[in-house]
Amino acid sequence: MAKQVTAQIKLQVTGGQATPSPPVGPALGQHGVNIGKFVQEYNARTKDMLGITVPVIITVYNDRSFEFVLKSPPASVLLKQAAGVAKGAANPRAEKVGSVTKQQVHEIASKKFEDLNARDVDHACRIIEGTARSMGITVVS
Repeated sequence: MAKQVTAQIKLQVTGGQATPSPPVGPALGQHGVNIGKFVQEYNARTKDMLGITVPVIITVYNDRSFEFVLKSPPASVLLKQAAGVAKGAANPRAEKVGSVTKQQVHEIASKKFEDLNARDVDHACRIIEGTARSMGITVVS
């Protein structure tokens, strides 16, 4: 008999630093998943993304087994890293916290292209530029 999907859980966990504490433990525990096994596998697959928030989609089956898919980090995290700032502006119209180049925006857009709803890389660049604007990060040539 084929496995049936009982749940799909979406989480954002820091790469290489997952622990059984919230949000991982409670989200997986209510579906009867082996939390320790997930934490071990997740940390092994994200050890090269240490300290970066990585979205993950966990599919839980009726026999309590699971598999997970890693997504690319959020655009805001990549933009903050590229601009070298800790957080975005509280009022992005009035204050600017940093700047990124068009080349950095292009690199971020190509990293995130699979997860974005964009028809080509130029469209993805415009999406990333909009995210930067909403964070108070200026895009320079």
